[in-house]
Amino acid sequence: MGRTRIAALLCGTALLTTGLTTGLTTGIATGATTGVQAAGPATAVRSGVHVPGTAAAAPRAGAPAPAEPPPCVNSPLPYSGQAADVVRIAEQARKQLDLAAVLLRVTVDGKELVTAGLGESMAGVPAAPAQHFRAGSVADAVMGTALLRLVDEGRVRLDDPVSRWLPDLPHAHRITLRMLASSTSGLVDYATDPAFLAAREDDPFRQWTSEELVARATSRPLLYTPGANWSRSRANSVILGSALERITGTRLDVLLRQRVLDPLGMRETRSAATPEIPSPVLHAYTSQDESYEDSTYWNPSWTTAPSAVLTTDICDLARSAAGIGSGKLLSSRSRAQLLDPGTVGLGGPTSTCSASVCLKNTKATHYGAGVLVLDDWVLQNPSFSGYSAVQAYLPADRLAVAVATTEGRRTPGGNTAELVMGRLAEVLAPGRAPASAVSGAGALGPDRPGVG
Repeated sequence: MGRTRIAALLCGTALLTTGLTTGLTTGIATGATTGVQAAGPATAVRSGVHVPGTAAAAPRAGAPAPAEPPPCVNSPLPYSGQAADVVRIAEQARKQLDLAAVLLRVTVDGKELVTAGLGESMAGVPAAPAQHFRAGSVADAVMGTALLRLVDEGRVRLDDPVSRWLPDLPHAHRITLRMLASSTSGLVDYATDPAFLAAREDDPFRQWTSEELVARATSRPLLYTPGANWSRSRANSVILGSALERITGTRLDVLLRQRVLDPLGMRETRSAATPEIPSPVLHAYTSQDESYEDSTYWNPSWTTAPSAVLTTDICDLARSAAGIGSGKLLSSRSRAQLLDPGTVGLGGPTSTCSASVCLKNTKATHYGAGVLVLDDWVLQNPSFSGYSAVQAYLPADRLAVAVATTEGRRTPGGNTAELVMGRLAEVLAPGRAPASAVSGAGALGPDRPGVG
């Protein structure tokens, strides 16, 4: 029975299952004293680079605790105006796409326009905004922002070679931090390898280690000279996470919380050491061949850096959309790098990289430092085994749209949350909805971004 849905070549999803200790002989030591978090404040997860003699930074003594965000709940009834339009369109899309559930939140300048849960998480259990789901490639946007904050502080430069921190990694002297964040390293994407796909299908609960994932990518020739083209490789995320740990001497989960999640008020976004998702849970199901099965706890350990395996709720996803998309935590120079680290104009087939892998980046549609830029929007769009989500931000209107969906039995392939977001954008920003989201054609070519 087929379990693996192959929908794209771009961004990642989530990661990790049982607490293991893994060492990456290619230069990425994936330590992993791991902790399981079911609810409440994030538990520190030890995975990524082991840096002898270092420890995670403790909160400053006497520092005020971050303000508690308001509960993530449905907006009060009755809906009116644009809020009513948004919910009506989302419910129509849910039925047309045969979605089990749709969670959504729209904010303007940080103020709630509408928050809603539609459909069911499980039979007889209504979908609700507070339910948690996998945030997937949102981790790439978070890591990209964390990296650029270090650049702002003068601790690193984007063009520093990875060999400074991971000297034993193959090709490390040729690959820079910029290339990892922008996915221009030339490393093969292990996730598209037929043998890897077969192994995932055979056991969707398998724990994959950083060691074996990066080895699968680095054991094959580079697709192109690093920095000269563009292609999605999840190995970039795994390696960038380890480099960030080496740079700072801080566990990646702690670093991301200190540098991005807490400053943006994302208290419900957490790393986990297992496929467990904090309660309450938005359940996911996937349909393939004749089967329709619960995929909520399938292991996403192959998708991104250990300790960057995030779960979230729809309110935090909207905070991420606005906070990262606006560059709130960055200097103007670094925000420009977030949106275009040199990818515009890159991409295209070569004798060693097919047109379905090396994708053209244009000014209107390109990859940044962990984010996608589609027309005037800044977004990320994770997708994993029955889950789809999108965080989208329109800077000119300070408009943030967050959508999460789960599959029904007859849901079409691709990122359905992005399709819903495109329909909402047509109402919220007439004439400026991202074309690929509206059409469902996918960004950067026919292969969907955000899948993994």
